[in-house]
Amino acid sequence: MDGSRPNTRHYDGPAGGWGSLKGIGHVFARELATPAVIETLVSQNKNKGFMCSSCAWGKPAHPHIFEFCENGAKSTIWELTRDRCTPEFFTKHTVTELRTWQDYDLEMQGRLTEPLRYDTVTDKYVACDWSEAFGGIARELKLLDPRSAIFYASGKASLETSYIYSLFARFYGHNNLPDSSNMCHETTSVGLKAAIGSPVGTCVLEDFDHCDAIFYFGQNPGSNSPRFLHPLQNAVKRGCKIVTFNPVREKGLEHFVNPQNPIEMLTGHGTALSYMYLQVRPGGDIAALMGLCKHVLAVDRQRLDSGKPGILDRSFIAGHTRDFDAFANAVTAAGWNEIERVSGLHRADLEKAAGVYIDAERTIGVYGMGLTQHVHGSQSIGMLVNFLLLKGNIGRPGAGISPVRGHSNVQGQRTVGISEKPELVPLDRLAALFDFQPPRDTGRTTVDACRGIIDGSVRAFLGLGGNFLRAVPEREAMEAAWGKMALTVSIAIKLNRTHLFPGRTAYLLPCLARSELDMQASGPQNVTIEDSFSHIHGSVGKRTPASPHLLSELAIVAGLAKATLPAHPKWRWEEWTADYGVVRDLIAETYPDQFHDFNARMFEPGGFYRGNSARDRVWKTQSGKAGFTCPTVLSALGTGDAPGRFNLITMRSNDQFNTTIYGFSDRLRGLDGSRAVLLINPGDMARQGLREGDIAGLVSDAGDGVHREIGGLSVTPFDLPDGCVGGYYPEMNSLIPLWLHDKASKTPASKGVPVRLAR
Repeated sequence: MDGSRPNTRHYDGPAGGWGSLKGIGHVFARELATPAVIETLVSQNKNKGFMCSSCAWGKPAHPHIFEFCENGAKSTIWELTRDRCTPEFFTKHTVTELRTWQDYDLEMQGRLTEPLRYDTVTDKYVACDWSEAFGGIARELKLLDPRSAIFYASGKASLETSYIYSLFARFYGHNNLPDSSNMCHETTSVGLKAAIGSPVGTCVLEDFDHCDAIFYFGQNPGSNSPRFLHPLQNAVKRGCKIVTFNPVREKGLEHFVNPQNPIEMLTGHGTALSYMYLQVRPGGDIAALMGLCKHVLAVDRQRLDSGKPGILDRSFIAGHTRDFDAFANAVTAAGWNEIERVSGLHRADLEKAAGVYIDAERTIGVYGMGLTQHVHGSQSIGMLVNFLLLKGNIGRPGAGISPVRGHSNVQGQRTVGISEKPELVPLDRLAALFDFQPPRDTGRTTVDACRGIIDGSVRAFLGLGGNFLRAVPEREAMEAAWGKMALTVSIAIKLNRTHLFPGRTAYLLPCLARSELDMQASGPQNVTIEDSFSHIHGSVGKRTPASPHLLSELAIVAGLAKATLPAHPKWRWEEWTADYGVVRDLIAETYPDQFHDFNARMFEPGGFYRGNSARDRVWKTQSGKAGFTCPTVLSALGTGDAPGRFNLITMRSNDQFNTTIYGFSDRLRGLDGSRAVLLINPGDMARQGLREGDIAGLVSDAGDGVHREIGGLSVTPFDLPDGCVGGYYPEMNSLIPLWLHDKASKTPASKGVPVRLAR
């Protein structure tokens, strides 16, 4: 199906298909990848194979022949490039010069090969050995108040490394352990925890084999998690109906041709996915869900009044939930006119969508950052939980709530201790295991870390992967403040923009990729990750490392810790580096209910399930029940409407993963060649006197007196709701105020940024 507005940029083909294979082939040819990459791809996401370092989608017990997607293949090829960024490269370029380069060009220099120290005299990175790097970093850390240091994790490091990293931070003396979840799905951890007692989704992969309806909010599987398209296609083929709510018409939710189906590839005939596709206004999901619930309750009352069975699962509501009456009253009080205005959707469409829910026995709610990255994103999640609770669609097979996570181990890092919230970590158990007194104060989130960097209270930043400075809001202020820190350390595999703003002392530490052979004293090592469905998978790296000078992430963290901390009989850094199985035993001792027999179970086909109380209808909330919540607003934006104001949504292209840019093709949106675009619908273009190809800019309309502006954007007609404009992440981050975040979780509100057009 293609319901795009006429005269707008769009892609006429399907998601998947030959376009996907061509996209992979383009990156393969450019990176000069070795034939061994093929072997890695064949084993990718399979038992005793390599677990993809891209998204966190589940790994089935019975995988396809090729259990990788376009984005996952690009990530693997990108890691296993033949290009090398050696110390000789840095002798030719100053850091100041490299700041003028595009993100793409920086990463295309290839794999970092040796540890590097920033030299302030020459403004260049120079090679150093590992002992010098560890010693220099340790000296700086010993001079600082531990609470002035940030230990950030990108969401990619293994469970073993993440556990050791969290120990290092707490042994050192702080809980400043933000990670990429703070930037995207922390709203899930807060919102779901409050409503159902679980900080993660309740579904497992098999639930998609049994659901009758999927209500899908603010996530694009075509670009961000293409392997999800397989279970979606299978669900539709057996009669499941998908109702999609998204401001953008994403091809991955409209039409899919399965690259693993020869008939579909030869004929081009795939599957139309969404039964209904509703282009909700940015931040309008609360209103849309209110409309759905309003119709469900109305039909329920009509049936009861006529002597027919009702719609609601009253037994479940009575036995497992609280505050239903207050919620029902709030729904009754909400007016249709306001629901339509805020959501941008027609009542008839919302009632038709609600009819799908009424007819379905089992429903799954799926969502991504389009739901979470708003000022009232937590209330959006609460409303989705309300909707599912009405018919008991949490805690039974084929039903539940399913956030789609980004980074491959972002959920797992939280599971094993990467958290700024001490109440989420078994500190008493850690104290007994390692004979120390853990810090008990709340650490800094990503937003708090940024504030501390700007005001000078943060003196050191250690980054375990990622491109923090490029990913966060308030870029100009952050870049101006970053170099004032006493110490910056980046553990990375390629050069990125964050590395070009060194602190007064700065080191760049290159590490192994997950797909590479990790040889330690006890032999080759394997690592583990957790997928979006709370399943734990072992990953085996076999490729020859890009350089003999590389260390694993765990070895780097342990080396830093050993150099920084005093000797302690229970802090056995060398032993933990020599054998990661010992680390897994420690994780099992720390989290025995979830990780018992860790080493024995790590290669179970499909991963071993660490469990989820809400899936078992055990509600670990204050009341002991799942909670209906009453939203205080219908719009999640938090900034309201104003004459001339647009709401900017930041988007990722088909040729990127988070801040990593693989190329300049956004094939699934019909865009190509430049990321400096302003996407806007033709009606808004006409009202603003704009024509396609005009050059315009965006100015912050946050009303805080801070001037934020991005210029040089090519006006591009695109199918978006009125009053909405789109642009690429991370380029648009300069327009996002640091204070514009979800009120409960502090997740930046990147899907509803108030802006005005500038020419």
